[in-house]
Amino acid sequence: MADKEQATALIDVYTNLQRIKAAKNKDEEIEYQIRAAKAKLEALGIMTEDLNIKTQP
Repeated sequence: MADKEQATALIDVYTNLQRIKAAKNKDEEIEYQIRAAKAKLEALGIMTEDLNIKTQP
């Protein structure tokens, strides 16, 4: 990954974390961020099922 690509990726991470921090409904914002990241990964052919954390009922 080129330096500019890496910088862009880190800016995206930082911006997303700031969005979560500032959100009135943090859970809703986190779910949005997860959906966006999942769409990007799957567009690159990376399946996300095995990456999901199992939550306790």
